[in-house]
Amino acid sequence: MIVYHTEEDGSPLIQGSDNWKRFRCGRLCASEMKLVITPTLKCAVNEKATGHLYKLMVQRITGHVPEHYVSDDMLRGKKDEIEARILYDKHCASVQEVGFVTNDEWGFTLGYSPDSLIGDDGLFEVKSRRDDLQVKDIVENVISQSVPADFMIQCQTGLLVSKREWLDLAIISGGLPMPVIRCTPIPSVQDAILDAAYAFEKRLAEKMDVYRDVMASGARLIPTERRVYEDILV
Repeated sequence: MIVYHTEEDGSPLIQGSDNWKRFRCGRLCASEMKLVITPTLKCAVNEKATGHLYKLMVQRITGHVPEHYVSDDMLRGKKDEIEARILYDKHCASVQEVGFVTNDEWGFTLGYSPDSLIGDDGLFEVKSRRDDLQVKDIVENVISQSVPADFMIQCQTGLLVSKREWLDLAIISGGLPMPVIRCTPIPSVQDAILDAAYAFEKRLAEKMDVYRDVMASGARLIPTERRVYEDILV
């Protein structure tokens, strides 16, 4: 079932808010799918996939999503997203902000944080680029309307989760033209995404069973309390 999550008052869920973190906690999401599937569309069993497995596993155990460092590039990306949304709304079509979507129809849940919805059938996704990569995208991807390889998995996962018919990807770099590339579902890619997600969830469940066995074993495990060190997060 597809669920569009909202804030407690029914307003659009704000990305980065406490509720957004709560709904996202422990879930395999579109932006991270590239960690569990290889560029050749195989199930990834490597250091990055294993690291992400334990990251989601601890979130499922504790129900807690830790704070993370926000880089200058991430801050620029947030501002670029706002500008790109305004430009798209002005030149292309009206957008509706939404924070988080989930779909559990496969026996496990996949999540996606679209930058906006467009009408009943479309999605809007924004990527902020360095200027050299922006020029590369304009030269290599605009005429062919092909999604750059580093964004393909996220876009296809977003379409898969939402079951929408198309996604407009806006790539923005201040001072250069903002291309808009339309992406539609590619069944072979989405099948590979589901295979990788299933394998990842199966592996995570097996590790969770081991964790429970250890907890029940009588091993010397001394309880601790979670602490937030504000000075570290500044």
